[in-house]
Amino acid sequence: MNLFLKAICFVSVCFVGAAYSLNAGATQNSNELIKRGEYLSHLGDCVACHTNKGGKPMAGGLELMTPFGALYSTNITPDKKTGIGEYTFDQFDRAMRKGVAADGHNLYPAMPYPSYSKMTDDDMHALYQYLMFGVTPVEQKNIPNQMKWPYNMRWGLSFWNILFGGSKPYTSNPSQSVQWNRGAYIVQGMGHCGSCHTPRGLLFQEKAMSQDGSSGKFFLSGSTVDSWHAVNLRDLWTAPEIVTFLKTGKNQHATAYGTMTEVIGLSTQHFTDDDLMAIAIYLKSLNNEADMQSQPIVAIEKSQLYKTKNGLSYYQFCSTCHLSDGKGIPKVFPPLAGNKSILSDDPTSVVHVVLSGWQSASTKINHRIVGMPAYGSLDDSELAGIITFIRSSWGNNAPAVTATQVKAVRNQLQLESASKSKFVTPRFSSMLDKTNSSQLVYGMRLMSETGTLLPENAGNSLNCSSCHTNAGTVANASPYIGVAAQFPAYAPRAGKVIDLEDRINGCFKRSMNGKALAKDSTEMKAMIAYMNWINGPYKKGDQIPGRGIGKIDKTLVPDVDNGKVVYQAQCAVCHGNNGEGVKKADGRYAFPMVWGDESFNLGAGMARTYTAAAFIKQNMPMGHNTKFPLGQGSSLTDQEAVDVAEYFSHMSRPDFSDKNKDWPNGEKPKDARY
Repeated sequence: MNLFLKAICFVSVCFVGAAYSLNAGATQNSNELIKRGEYLSHLGDCVACHTNKGGKPMAGGLELMTPFGALYSTNITPDKKTGIGEYTFDQFDRAMRKGVAADGHNLYPAMPYPSYSKMTDDDMHALYQYLMFGVTPVEQKNIPNQMKWPYNMRWGLSFWNILFGGSKPYTSNPSQSVQWNRGAYIVQGMGHCGSCHTPRGLLFQEKAMSQDGSSGKFFLSGSTVDSWHAVNLRDLWTAPEIVTFLKTGKNQHATAYGTMTEVIGLSTQHFTDDDLMAIAIYLKSLNNEADMQSQPIVAIEKSQLYKTKNGLSYYQFCSTCHLSDGKGIPKVFPPLAGNKSILSDDPTSVVHVVLSGWQSASTKINHRIVGMPAYGSLDDSELAGIITFIRSSWGNNAPAVTATQVKAVRNQLQLESASKSKFVTPRFSSMLDKTNSSQLVYGMRLMSETGTLLPENAGNSLNCSSCHTNAGTVANASPYIGVAAQFPAYAPRAGKVIDLEDRINGCFKRSMNGKALAKDSTEMKAMIAYMNWINGPYKKGDQIPGRGIGKIDKTLVPDVDNGKVVYQAQCAVCHGNNGEGVKKADGRYAFPMVWGDESFNLGAGMARTYTAAAFIKQNMPMGHNTKFPLGQGSSLTDQEAVDVAEYFSHMSRPDFSDKNKDWPNGEKPKDARY
């Protein structure tokens, strides 16, 4: 049952269905007190549950599902008709500390009043002042709860309150520092971290909650709620790393996921640095041992990555962002190696994220939201294999995940298994079923790791996969499906019929500003074999779903100034403020340069405004949403795509020595650079 645990780290339903009188002699309005109360509301994350999606702040209406029916958060604005504008302080205090409304009915313990009871009287007064005088009144009626019988009978909650209800205000531990006590006060009180991070007993009470929070092995030891696993807070990172995580939603080890992203965005990012450090100091003290050392990251064996189905599945769907070494991209995509939330014995969270996708927290420091595709269209066995690979690679050592576990979470989330898209994504893992599997995998790797495997031929920071996403397996990102069957074919740019080898070499000379491969080389044969395999059942002239890079309105006139604005807002995070790209720790490029000496030359298709715009429209910015598979842009308008394409494509880049040979028969497009 998750009646008390609706959301990770969320403050839950308060003042259920009530509005009572405000004593005329209540504490006078004070700007300083109101400001302090507003800060306390951030500590308690009040807005999270008391604001419906798209609704007005604190006006309620958010549905909280439980196994016994639906609860709806209530209007806690100071509106006298529908909110809490008639509450006296004593009524407010009793609801907050004991879970009892002014008329005597018991509030459902989805509201964490056992934690709130630890608040000091001064803090309770300040919060009351803020809600009464610092929040805009909203006239909005509360939605009646829809709890099933007998759970709609509140009298039974009296017994629960006797056993587990509110305690006395927090008492400082004299043997600990002021900073430690401040952290304990926040974590145990307004922060109510135990509501989600402490497992529940038979009567759904928090286990091992003590006055100082330092005793009891279960306190903050992790708990699973609503298909999310709230991690063990007794075994986290260093104190500064905890502060960074709570302030920004990420650190070098992990990124917030699920509803924790909202906790970061609505609550913890607003905490003072002193309070964040106090929380971190307190949490670190709960581990009786010295700071835990991170599990060393171990280089993965190539046989694991390229010769197993699970490894190839990871390589196809995850390595673009999280990299083959599991280290991710600092400040953009989180690491998987040593990530504690991924390594919990309970894999619920990682399964949930993989099934439904992920978006980072939006904070004052990291306002750019980064997303991960939802891989729910992959079957349960595939996903179980990928997750197991992640949990057992790079020094990770967590139990395997089964298809049954994935199916259970899928059912809880009510997700469909099959993709409805006409474009069927080929699976790298199926190459292992072929007799020439080694050649096919090598061909695929040449497409994905071109610069590393062919340094004499690739002359810049790009790989084939820079334009043909995931080695040509993504719709509208120049996929290779059906391409091999179309060759030989007439090429207007060459003015003659070319074969597939010629087309590949054109990319080497233009997009990668390098040298052609010998047509009879082992590498070219491997690439052709891969292209033939991924072609699928298609024949010349067939209509192929997802082919090409989509369409763009070529009548649009580019606005370079707006293109610069769009680039800085949407592209710079991966390609650098000055088009310099992003490098991995080993110095190789994770994301390529888009102008400069290490970028594509003037002869590349991406150097043309409308070609680049079409690609950008369909596929960029990468990692912006949760659409499957990676890419799937469509967050920019046609005009924005044209603007940003004009901006970066016309930046300085290498010349193309054979440009005078292009379009010998005419047919030159209007956006050609020469």
